[in-house]
Amino acid sequence: MTSASTKLPFQAEVAQLLHLVTHALYSNKEIFLRELISNASDACDKLRFEALDHPALYEDQPDLNVRLSFDAAARTLTITDNGIGLSRDEAIDNLGTIAKSGTKDFMARLSGDQKADAQLIGQFGVGFYSGFIVADKITVESRRAGLPAEEGVRWTSGGAGDFEVDVITRPARGTSVTLHLRNDEKDSAGEYLNAWKLKSVVGKYSDHISLPILMEKEEWKEGENDQPGEMVKTGEWETVNKANALWSRSKKDITPEQYSEFYKAISHDFEAPLAWSHNRVEGSTEYTQLLYIPAKAPFDLWNREKSAGVKLYVKRVFIMDDAEALMPGYLRFVKGVIDSADLPLNVSRELLQESRDVKAIREGSTKRVLGMLEDLAKKATPAPVEEGVTDVTDKKDDAAAEDETGKYAKFYAEFGAVLKEGLGEDHANRERIAKLLRFASTTSDSVSVGFADYKARMKEGQDAIYYITADTMAAAKNSPQLEVFKKKGIEVLLMTDRVDEWALNYLNEFDGTPLQSVAKGAVDLGKLQDEAEKKAAEEAAESFKPLLEKLKEALKDKAQDVRVTTRLVDSPACLVVQDGGMSTQLARMLKQAGQPAPDLKPVLEVNAEHALVRKLEGSAHFDDLANILFDQALLAEGGMPADPAAYVRRVNALLV
Repeated sequence: MTSASTKLPFQAEVAQLLHLVTHALYSNKEIFLRELISNASDACDKLRFEALDHPALYEDQPDLNVRLSFDAAARTLTITDNGIGLSRDEAIDNLGTIAKSGTKDFMARLSGDQKADAQLIGQFGVGFYSGFIVADKITVESRRAGLPAEEGVRWTSGGAGDFEVDVITRPARGTSVTLHLRNDEKDSAGEYLNAWKLKSVVGKYSDHISLPILMEKEEWKEGENDQPGEMVKTGEWETVNKANALWSRSKKDITPEQYSEFYKAISHDFEAPLAWSHNRVEGSTEYTQLLYIPAKAPFDLWNREKSAGVKLYVKRVFIMDDAEALMPGYLRFVKGVIDSADLPLNVSRELLQESRDVKAIREGSTKRVLGMLEDLAKKATPAPVEEGVTDVTDKKDDAAAEDETGKYAKFYAEFGAVLKEGLGEDHANRERIAKLLRFASTTSDSVSVGFADYKARMKEGQDAIYYITADTMAAAKNSPQLEVFKKKGIEVLLMTDRVDEWALNYLNEFDGTPLQSVAKGAVDLGKLQDEAEKKAAEEAAESFKPLLEKLKEALKDKAQDVRVTTRLVDSPACLVVQDGGMSTQLARMLKQAGQPAPDLKPVLEVNAEHALVRKLEGSAHFDDLANILFDQALLAEGGMPADPAAYVRRVNALLV
């Protein structure tokens, strides 16, 4: 039974994607098979999960598998699974649109770079369309588990602007994806009509799949009447992968290449991970963890609405993809699998939030990931160090050993800002996280200075770790608030991530040494400032009292206070906030994000030795000069005058 065909257009983004696939993605063709096998395996996992509550969904096929078959004469390759299957509406929704947030971001990143585009194919969850790398037509036949045979569906497309959908009779549950391979002289798609080639691709990319991947056996048949012999199919099916969960195998039986390929399959990433950790934890809570640190951040890393987390299995039965309860939010970039021996098979996301076993798994997995990062950080140190985390199985041969030192820098460039969130989210591991943080400083342009490095270089008599937060590196490096520190050769950490201001509220000291923002409170260099400097500062403050009072009156609507400072050398003025107060940078960020922020009145500090400040005395334009002084200090720290036009008028009036 079939119904009349329904022709529907692709979503605009899919049409663009298919054009890219059919015209550009030729650098690594065989990835299409990995993607389609992974989709088939996922469909079986979903059936197994739904069948926990509805066993009847298995129908008369309790054994789940994936089958590969090909027809050399018809030039077709078919991937079949007996998983959850698709209804007609699901076929239209899942195969005709990219049902995923961030589609516009995905399309914006498409380019002519074959390698980059190939990486994006899997990264954005659109692996089905990779079939068009080798096919000029794809036919999908499917029936969702639980629906009658008469409600099967056939989806067909040539990868152009539209697709056709028919209702068909399909006795078998599950999905068959048939690729009609290209047949032109420049294309080598025909190589996938070969059992040896298919087996080698399965072995390379999909050997870890926990379901059996079956292919028909072949045997050699001698030719007759002087005809050459050939391989013929016997009708028997054989398993061509190991068909057991990779994480359940012993570490000594798994090669680095197999670990890497498993990561690529579960993350849809085409780049190898930086490190991984594979462990079986025994005790009051038993579980196996295989956790990976990626080399690249996903495009939606900062999308808080996106689900993130590792895959959860219970006794090797797939439960859910993004088990957020098993990993803290600041480690949301971690990929991998956790297989619990204690959780119930019908565990839900709500139960995960309340389970003691889950809490133990989360704590153990967090410590494991931080251990991997500490190991990478140690390798980044040029001096020889002892072995770090012994169960990180990211072991390379000698030829690649020199690449180890750059891994932590690579990680930090991608995920350092996310890691800082842990200062506020994970009190128990705050000290470990603090040791992993890196910054630029006034002595190092690269983001490579840790708090421990800073402490080791502190001057004799220095009793605080000094830092400054700013919107950009240029604004931080050129801030007037750094002038006295540069003059005295005191290193200051430069922090320019948007999360820095928030995160540092949760870190008041490091290894017993307090952290001090150079933009908060009155500058106090303690023993680093000699008695003569202190006395000169006191005398300047006393002699400038009348001028300070006039400035306070002129700027009463803008400044909380006006005082003489010792932190300035070349600049006439700067803005600071009181100790414990919200910085002007954080207030600006909150307003830009549409969040409520208090109306801050900063403190204006003036350099009593500067010519512009001295010019204030007896000036007929005192109020204009005072306002210019304040607005220039605001501009210097990346802010904007409340009335830019008034600022321009005042400056112009003084220039003419």
